[in-house]
This record gives sequence, C-alpha cells and structure tokens, in this order.
Amino acid sequence: MTCDDVRAALSARLDGEDPGTPPATLDAHISTCSGCRSWLARAEQVTRLVRVQAVDVPDLTASVLAAVAADEQATRAAATAAVRARRQVLRVAVAVAAAAQLAIALPILLAGLGVAAVDPHTSREMASFDVALAVGFALAAYRPERAQAFVPVAFVLAVCLAGTSAVDIANSTTALVHEIGHLAAVVQAGLLWALGRATRQVDAPLAAPAVAGPR
Repeated sequence: MTCDDVRAALSARLDGEDPGTPPATLDAHISTCSGCRSWLARAEQVTRLVRVQAVDVPDLTASVLAAVAADEQATRAAATAAVRARRQVLRVAVAVAAAAQLAIALPILLAGLGVAAVDPHTSREMASFDVALAVGFALAAYRPERAQAFVPVAFVLAVCLAGTSAVDIANSTTALVHEIGHLAAVVQAGLLWALGRATRQVDAPLAAPAVAGPR
C-alpha cells in the first residue's frame, strides 16, 4: 500500500467509517513510516479539536427562576383566595347566629311576649347578657380581625353552660329538651374560633421564599 492509500484508510477510521484495510496492516505501516505517523498525529489532533469545540448554549437560568417564582406566587394566591372565601362564609354564619340570639333575647328583655312572667328580673338579666353577647358576635362578623378577642369569652360561656346543664340534667332539675338551646353557645364559640383562625391566615404576611440567582 502507498502512503496515500494508508492515509485515506486512516482518515476513514478516524471518521468511524470502514477503512477497507485490516487494522494490523495500517498499524504495521505506521510503525515503519514516520511520515504517515506524523500525518496521523496531526489528523487526530484536528479531529479532537473539532469534536470538543465549545457549543454556545443559551443561559436559561433567569427564565427558569422566573417561572418557578410565578408558579409559587400563583399557588399562594390561590390558597389566599380559598381562605378569604372561607372567611366570608364564617362571617355570614356568625352574623346569622348573632341575629338569631338577638331575636330571642330582645322579647325577653322587653317582656313584650310574656316570656318573663315567671321571674321577670332574672329573665331580663339573662336577656341583657344575651343581647350584649349578640352585639359582640355581630361586631366580630363586621370586623373579623377582632373575632379572636371574643373567643375566650365564647368558650368559657360554652363550657359553663354545658357543665351546668349536665349537672342539672343529672340532678333531674331540668330536662334535656330544655337545655338543647345551649348548644348554640358551643356552635357560636366554634364559629368565632374558625373566623379568627381564617382571619389570621389572610392577614399573615406571605413570605416569598428567597431564590438565589446565579453567581
């Protein structure tokens, strides 16, 4: 084989093609021909430089970080909207409970329906307390950020009413049917607690997670 034939076969082998010549024949020629050996060294260097040439890849770091931040912001916005909707429902529920309690207490306070005929003084005192409590619930519905302040009062009232009702029923001094109305105090306490919790979630600052940029 001539040097040109060997170099053509070596070039094909460098390109990953079939050189058409046994590798042993090419290696034997290179070992004895300094010209082809030098040519092969230069060809390998050129091939290596071409294959490892740097490729210009666009920097997508900023766009990826922006997409992640937008996704997190959308998730927080959706969660906040859900909490706001739940708070509105709770505000309406607390307002309805306040109106119902006021509707029951006012006739007793004014003794207009003869409800307080057995013990007018005690009945009016209890009605006054119920009216004040109803006003507090209405204020919590109107200004939900103040609902948390009424929670301890509502829970103490609910516990006391539940405890005294249980004792009176056990002692047969009252009937269960007469004490069912006290369940409203327990429901009101739960509504106030839920309203205060939802308000804290809405008003709490949403701390956006810090995303470190490329250095």
